[in-house]
Amino acid sequence: MRYAKKIAAALAGIVAVPTIACAATIGGVYYAPQYDYTDFWAASDNKTFQVVIEGNPFPGMAADEMAQRLLPVMQIAKPRPNLTFTYDKPAEMPRPHYRLVLVFDYPNDLRADAVCEGKMRTAPPAPGVFKLFAIYCRNDMAMSQTTAWTPATGPDDPRVQQLFRELFMVVFTDSMAQRPQNGLDRR
Repeated sequence: MRYAKKIAAALAGIVAVPTIACAATIGGVYYAPQYDYTDFWAASDNKTFQVVIEGNPFPGMAADEMAQRLLPVMQIAKPRPNLTFTYDKPAEMPRPHYRLVLVFDYPNDLRADAVCEGKMRTAPPAPGVFKLFAIYCRNDMAMSQTTAWTPATGPDDPRVQQLFRELFMVVFTDSMAQRPQNGLDRR
């Protein structure tokens, strides 16, 4: 009986290792007190939603090609509203201006509010690692922010799509704890 339990535990560990190795890692998350999922829904449902990219996680690929191949991957993994991601700048600057900013190979001291103000910079790339700092901006203010990384060989790598699925659930959370009208006095 003891051996059966040991064998079962060892097999479970062997099965879990590839799953853990393929999973994306999402870093710590911050939500501004003004974050409200209903604002995101209203700004994105049945609309285009701007994505701003800084850096290139795949240095062996042209930045334009990487961006074009990454857009459909993000679209497949999109959050719940019926939105269409786009890199295009709006013809007329909306107020408020909502957007998602992705900074690849970010330096550790980069601040989210600085990114929303347009002050972005990158660090040297880590080959084989898809590493990004994701910031959901409203005008010049960060509404939410997190980091994420996974090993990846290109934009079409299934681990990149999985990373975006997990990332969007964090950046655009619909958790009741983050809703200002939920009656909790935590803000």
